[in-house]
Amino acid sequence: MGIYILKRILQLIPVLIGVSILTFSMVHLVPGDPVVVMLGNQATAENIARLHHEFGLDRPLYVQYLDYMSHAVRGDLGHSIRTRQSVFGEIKLYLPWTLRLTALAVALSAFVGVTVGMLAATAKHKVFDFLTMAMVLIGISTPTFFSGMILILVFSLWLDILPVSATGGFRPIILPAITLAAPAAAVLARVARSSVLEELRKDYVRTAFSKGLRERSVMTIHVLKNALIPVITIIGLQFGGLMAGAVIVESVFARPGLGRYAVTSINARDIPSIQGIVLVAAFIYVLVNLVVDVLYGFIDPRIKYR
Repeated sequence: MGIYILKRILQLIPVLIGVSILTFSMVHLVPGDPVVVMLGNQATAENIARLHHEFGLDRPLYVQYLDYMSHAVRGDLGHSIRTRQSVFGEIKLYLPWTLRLTALAVALSAFVGVTVGMLAATAKHKVFDFLTMAMVLIGISTPTFFSGMILILVFSLWLDILPVSATGGFRPIILPAITLAAPAAAVLARVARSSVLEELRKDYVRTAFSKGLRERSVMTIHVLKNALIPVITIIGLQFGGLMAGAVIVESVFARPGLGRYAVTSINARDIPSIQGIVLVAAFIYVLVNLVVDVLYGFIDPRIKYR
């Protein structure tokens, strides 16, 4: 397994290089000059030219990219055009907020999705199954900005149970985590239901029941473990989606985090900040998928890494 992990780590290098090239290209294709946005009414031709030279924006694109990557491999993601602060320092400031929200949303969606999917599978073609799948469809179809506003209206304004926005404690993160987790939980519920139903049709399940084992033991010890492989795959894929969804959720609930920092940077055409955010997010995403691949071997010993 050590060789496999080493190979996967080496595979991260071309992925991150590809992400950096795409991000660098798309950022420079977006209309608007970050210097003009920063200067506003004071954007004279002399000031624009001076700041273009100061930030290196007057050089050829390939030179800018090579210079950026030569610093990025040493942990230097440049300085924000908007704040003049280190991009890496600002990401370190905002990233923990987004990671806490994303981790809680992943845990919540995994618990709810797997539990609901298993219960729906055991109640196939019954009322609970139909109601569950209807709720799953609603969860997948409802945009997070809309569900977030509904939760704020009900639990913050009407019932006054949870705060709309705050930065300290556990209570302020509950509504954003539920909002972010709802679509992922719906997807996991459908995947878990299909996976459990597939396992229930296999011979070892019939053998377990014929031996007199209780349904709870068969479901939790035998079926669930074998049904977790596709579920864990979806959880790994959902992690990136949840980090991206944090952009909307953090804006709706006015939470500090990488999402709001990304929105502010995009509006200001802050090229170094945008590139740094995307590069860090891509690194976290591929790292999570590496962990998911390694987990396969622990869940199912039949899986061998060569």
